[in-house]
Amino acid sequence: MRNDVSKEWWSEGVRFECQGSGQCCLSRGEYGFVFLTREDRKRMADHFQLGIREFTKTYCDKTKGYFHLKEEKGRDACVFLKGKKCGIYEARPTQCRTWPFWPEVMNSKTWNKEVKTFCPGVGKGKLHSAEEISKNLKMQKSSELALHRQRKP
Repeated sequence: MRNDVSKEWWSEGVRFECQGSGQCCLSRGEYGFVFLTREDRKRMADHFQLGIREFTKTYCDKTKGYFHLKEEKGRDACVFLKGKKCGIYEARPTQCRTWPFWPEVMNSKTWNKEVKTFCPGVGKGKLHSAEEISKNLKMQKSSELALHRQRKP
């Protein structure tokens, strides 16, 4: 990510407020897995008052060396989606905390073609400043780097 956010399409900020639709909790192609760093698994284990190993064994799978939330056969939604709400909101993974400000969707083409089409919170509510967006992008990027460092095939 460039340091000069003044040249980004989102430099004047982006309006976004979760509408509680649960759309971001549904699997859609390459965005299907909810990847988990060790810190994510620890936070979620604490939420359930479990040890990290027990949480991981119960709720996680590993694909190509990366831990992610298990997917239930025949269900395209996150296992923690209850109705249209996150059942573990306070303990949710970084990937969920930073949505919709992910590096791979913060170019104008992807944002307009993909994110805007399924996320009803885009264009509503609070104006997130370029600084806030940049902070979320850095947090997500840091999480992705941690995943790569923790990867064990």
